[in-house]
Amino acid sequence: MDQLQEFMDMLTGNFNNAEQFNRKKQGGSADFPFARHCNTVCNHKIKNLPENFKGIFLVEESYYTVGDSTRASSHLFLFTQEEQRIKLTSYEIPDGCDKNTFSYESMPETEYTSLKQSEKFSPAFYEQKDGVWEGGSVSMFSPVLKFTLFERFSPQKLEVSETMEVNGKRTLGYDEPIIYVKV
Repeated sequence: MDQLQEFMDMLTGNFNNAEQFNRKKQGGSADFPFARHCNTVCNHKIKNLPENFKGIFLVEESYYTVGDSTRASSHLFLFTQEEQRIKLTSYEIPDGCDKNTFSYESMPETEYTSLKQSEKFSPAFYEQKDGVWEGGSVSMFSPVLKFTLFERFSPQKLEVSETMEVNGKRTLGYDEPIIYVKV
């Protein structure tokens, strides 16, 4: 099995952080989210991929619940293998889709040539170390808005740390990564 397929096997499926969330809740942390991830390969929804295309497109749906409020965030990513590393490139939601309701289910068949790579997100790179893939990127969404992504993936769990800073002050993110387990 090649490294990209092994990586994608770990990353695809349904995940949540129920164990971590319950520990945090019992410890008195009311602002730590219950989080769910649904990662689905979607190459079959993209028409006219180049011949011998070796990348894997994936729709990532994330849902974060704190108290009575749930925030959804969905993305379209392309994963490719570059030597011994895996590269994650972010794409804009396909034309005609609503970013607030975009999901794998709502994604229409989309022409490959109509897809647009995100200009704001710096590609993330992952390397395997002792059976665990880790990596990330730092993106400047504006001169004052910085997004930092760091992730560790293993067959047992996905650890995701995302922070947003405005003028150096964190406005989104937590002191520890969200730890997802496949359901």
